[in-house]
Amino acid sequence: MQERKVYVAMCGDIIHYGHINIINEAAKLGKVIVGLHTDKVVASLMRLPVLTYEERKKVIENIKGVSQVIPQDTYDQVPNLCKIKPDYVVHGTDWCHGPDKYLRDRAEEAVKEWGGKIVDIPYTEGVSLDKLNDLILRMGTTDVRRAALRRMIAIRKHLTVLEAHNGLTGLIVEKTAIQKEGRKREFDAMWVSSLCDSTAKGKPDIELVDVTSRLNTINEIMEVTTKPIIVDGDTGGKIEHFTYTVKSLERVGVSAIIIEDKIGLKKNSLFGTSAKQTQDTIEGFCDKIRAGKAAQMTEDFMIIARIESLILKQGMEDALTRAKAYIEAGADGIMIHSIDKTGAEIFEFCEKFNQFPNRVPLVVVPTAYNQIYEQQLFDAGVNIVIHANHLIRSGYKAMQACALNILEHERSYDCNDMCLSIKEILTLIDE
Repeated sequence: MQERKVYVAMCGDIIHYGHINIINEAAKLGKVIVGLHTDKVVASLMRLPVLTYEERKKVIENIKGVSQVIPQDTYDQVPNLCKIKPDYVVHGTDWCHGPDKYLRDRAEEAVKEWGGKIVDIPYTEGVSLDKLNDLILRMGTTDVRRAALRRMIAIRKHLTVLEAHNGLTGLIVEKTAIQKEGRKREFDAMWVSSLCDSTAKGKPDIELVDVTSRLNTINEIMEVTTKPIIVDGDTGGKIEHFTYTVKSLERVGVSAIIIEDKIGLKKNSLFGTSAKQTQDTIEGFCDKIRAGKAAQMTEDFMIIARIESLILKQGMEDALTRAKAYIEAGADGIMIHSIDKTGAEIFEFCEKFNQFPNRVPLVVVPTAYNQIYEQQLFDAGVNIVIHANHLIRSGYKAMQACALNILEHERSYDCNDMCLSIKEILTLIDE
C-alpha cells in the first residue's frame, strides 16, 4: 500500500475537521501527497491567504498521514497529476456538482491514462468556508487591511477596482461576484473618488469637500467592508497639509492615495484643456511625494503619482520624464491619465514605461477609452484598472428615472419594477 500514491489538493489556509477527514481517508489508500495551492491560486479563488505558502506548507507537513507537500500552481489539478501520476485522487464530493465539476471531469480523464482512480469522500456537513472566510476578513485589523493592496499586487499582479461613495456602494463592491469560466470574478479593491464623494454630497468637484468630511465617508465604507481602499487625493493640497492627510489615511487603514501633479483650483481632468488647469513643476511635485513618504509610519501605505501630461497636451516625453522623476522621489506607483478615446496614448506609454529599470505598479482609469478590455490593458503592462465613477453615474440615472415616473403617473405603483421590494430592502443589510 505504501507504494501507492494518493493526491489531495487543498488551500490549507483554514484547516478544519473536514480537511482532516479527507487526509485520514486518503492515508488509508497509500502515501498522501498534498498539492498545496500557491498564494497566487488562493488569491484568485477567494481572498489573500492569511498565511503564506511556506507557512501553510509547514502546517500541512505536520499533519499525521501527510507524506509530502508540493506546490499546485493552478486551480486545475491536471498539471500536477500528469507529473506524479497518482494511483488515487481524493477530494470531497463538493466537486461532483456545481462550478468545480469541470475540474473533476478533467482529473478523471487525466488519470485514465495510467489507470488511476478518483475517490470522492462525502462532503463534511456543517463547514462553510464562505462563512469562515468572511469571519477571517472581518476579524482583520487595520494593519492587515492597509497592507492588503501591496500583497495583492505582489501576488495577483492585475487588479480590478470599482468606485464606492458610501456604505451601500461599498457593500456592492464588496459582495458583487460572478462565476465566469469556472472562476469566481469579483472586485479586488474600492476607489473613493473625490468626484463621486462630492457629487453624492451635492457639491462641485473642486476640492470643496475637506479631508475631515472625506474621512467620514471612508469610515462609513470601512465599517461595513473589508477590501482595500484607494483614495483619490486630488492634488494633495499644500505639502504641509498633505503630510497630515497621509498620516490620517494610514492610521484608519487606507491602502493608498493617488495624487495628481496639478496646482491651483482643481478642475476635473475629463474637461481636458477646455478648462484652465496648471501642472505642477517636476521639482515641486517630487517634493510633495518625498514629504508624504517621510510622513508615513509603515511600509504598507502607498503614494501613487498621477501624471496629467497627456491630459494637458504636454506630450509623451514629458509624461515619461515625470514618471521617472516621481519614481526616483519615492512614488509607490504611477497613474497615467488620458482622455484619448482610442486608448493609443495609454498603450504607447505602457510600452515605454515597461522598459524602465525601476518600474513600479502602473494604474489606469479607462473612463474615456472604456471600450478596451481589462485584459488588453493588463497584457500591455497595467497592474490596476480603476472603474472610477460608474456606481454614482448609474445610480443617479436610475433614481432620476424613478422620480420622473412618479411625477408622470401621479403614483408610485408604476415604478415598482424599478425598485427593490420592501422585503428586499428591509433584509438587504445583514443584521
